[in-house]
Amino acid sequence: MKDVDAYHRRNAIVFARPIVAPSAFPKRRTEAMTTPSPADKRLAFHALHRSGCFVIPNPWNVGTARYLQGLGFKALATTSSGYAHSLGFADGELTRDQVLAHYREIAEAADVPVNADFENGFADDPAEIAANVKLCAATGVAGLSIEDFNGNEADPLYPFDLAVARVRAAREAIGDTNVVLTARTEGFIHGRPDLDETVRRLKAFVDAGADCLYAPGIKTRDEIETVVKAVAPKPVNLLVGRPLGFTVTDVAAMGVRRISVGGTLARVAMDAFLKSARDIAEQGSFESFAGVVGNPDLDTFFHEDRARRPKP
Repeated sequence: MKDVDAYHRRNAIVFARPIVAPSAFPKRRTEAMTTPSPADKRLAFHALHRSGCFVIPNPWNVGTARYLQGLGFKALATTSSGYAHSLGFADGELTRDQVLAHYREIAEAADVPVNADFENGFADDPAEIAANVKLCAATGVAGLSIEDFNGNEADPLYPFDLAVARVRAAREAIGDTNVVLTARTEGFIHGRPDLDETVRRLKAFVDAGADCLYAPGIKTRDEIETVVKAVAPKPVNLLVGRPLGFTVTDVAAMGVRRISVGGTLARVAMDAFLKSARDIAEQGSFESFAGVVGNPDLDTFFHEDRARRPKP
């Protein structure tokens, strides 16, 4: 197994830059660096989960992935909704093969670990989950998440025993690939905000082999700290998809190890697009264009970013 510390030193431009850049377009080194392998990135992803708290933002295409990496984020995660909307689909309407191709594209473009939002694994049966998880791991991602939402809003969660079996099947399918397995329970975002049931499922997912636990939709200090304590010492991912009144420092103090934003960055971009388009269509106004980032600035960033990458 490779030395994680040596790996971080070798790729310090990616993994040691502060999370918040001093300007919108941080200066980039133009010399090529060593391209980390999927195995390297998986080791780095495990290391990030061992201590501290890190933000794992969610790009929806190669450009946003490269820019977020350039700001110094140490890992990235895909967003099912952000990518689906960019292709003109509702969240959950893309096929397994479409999202697998997307994961491969993002994982190959990023020098940092990428976690795949693998939704419900595109199957109900644990055996099918196992087969699909193997396909997902083969894309080069460093981690993947499996959720217990079954697609039926009237009765949204898989039965308890089946939900646990699905996580266990994913764990067995991952085997010795070192992919980080995140197990999600979706009650709080699908009309079942039951904290006791959420904790029961997360604790069972720990026993089934999950590396990281995730209950999207929890938002109060009590909910967050209850989940963290229930599954300790396993790391917890917190979704911050809207202002909760907490900073990264606040969330870290609650014991959260990983913070994701889901499709919110994609919606921020779409929101600006919709407002500008409506101003033009309804008022004939172009005032919303004032103050936006310039095309030359973007060209400069991506030109320097591409120059830095190793030649194929």
